[in-house]
Amino acid sequence: MWCDGIDYIRQLHTVYLDPEGKKPLTLTGARPQKNIAIVKFAEIPSINEAEELKGKVLYCDRDDAQIDDDAFYLADIIGCYVVDADTDEEYGRVVDVQNYGSCDIYDIESWGKHTLIPAIPDVIKEINTEYQVIYIKPMKGLFDED
Repeated sequence: MWCDGIDYIRQLHTVYLDPEGKKPLTLTGARPQKNIAIVKFAEIPSINEAEELKGKVLYCDRDDAQIDDDAFYLADIIGCYVVDADTDEEYGRVVDVQNYGSCDIYDIESWGKHTLIPAIPDVIKEINTEYQVIYIKPMKGLFDED
């Protein structure tokens, strides 16, 4: 589960070990620990059992939590078309979202070529997940041919 913080996790009562939602875990506690979350589940009574789940991706039902109006789930960003806010030129589609600490990085693919763009206010001008489009103001040289 990728989320912005412990408050999001605390909204959840159930998380899943699989994307299909067939392996549920009941969340009984969550606290921050540096840049990670320490969570407790009713089904996991011992540290040894918990260690087996360390580093696993957890899934949740998006209807079980609320996000801010200006926030988005990564699943809603992936697949969006990336379009120039001034010229309507299409640059490709978001195929992945990465984060190395300072901001999200959108991996834009067009005809087999990948371009990484920072998801910062200077670049990202509008995200419309309903129409699957992200309007950007590209930094100089970002999409220029070699």
